[in-house]
Amino acid sequence: MNLQNKVAIVTGGARDIGREVSRKLASLGAKVVINYFDNPEDAKETLKIINESGGEAIIVQGDMTKDEDVKNLVNKTIDKYGNKIDILVNVAGGLVDRKKVVEMDESFWDFLMEVNLKTVFLVTRAVVPFIPSGGSIINFSSQAAKDGGGPGASAYATSKGAVMTFTRAMAKELGPDNIRVNAVAPGMIATSFHDRFTKKEVREHVANITPLRREGKASEVADLVAYLASDQSSFITGTNIDINGGLFFS
Repeated sequence: MNLQNKVAIVTGGARDIGREVSRKLASLGAKVVINYFDNPEDAKETLKIINESGGEAIIVQGDMTKDEDVKNLVNKTIDKYGNKIDILVNVAGGLVDRKKVVEMDESFWDFLMEVNLKTVFLVTRAVVPFIPSGGSIINFSSQAAKDGGGPGASAYATSKGAVMTFTRAMAKELGPDNIRVNAVAPGMIATSFHDRFTKKEVREHVANITPLRREGKASEVADLVAYLASDQSSFITGTNIDINGGLFFS
């Protein structure tokens, strides 16, 4: 795979899977714009990793639920790298908290929809005018979107299911312009996400019942994203690709 002369935006690109995606795209020659929300140290560390390996990137702070921040991200990208954005990877999002439906208030539900779905909409809308023929958008859904998620994850699962549907809709809408839109649906990947939200015994159980008998690695998800971003996947669009070690088949 070769991404030389390609420009990529990675939202939520400073840590965990986002960091590995940013690093991988840069290693293949892309100029990467790394969006982060509230942790500049993570962003600076990701930038350092890329620069030390010979890659090129910049970091841009912004809340992707805010249209003005999204527009600033796009403006910073075109100011630095020119009037085209070949690759968009919508990683930004999260579980936020585990709550049963009777424990949720309206603001919690709305926030989950904003952080996981509205971000994808706002960034996609802003970037599409700059994506050339042959460009690629990769969204992040989740295994939870297909199986309903674990305890207290109904809002998260619902928002990620909507990302899958939006991905299919955009594949149809943008296909005539030769822009591909796909999503990845990770299962249990070893990240700070699960360090925070999933109990150790649950992670061990899931690993033990996974056919490959382990959790996934963020770098393995990044490899899949890089493939979907590259010309090697030029006839793939509208897919939601599972990456879960065989735990769930769709």
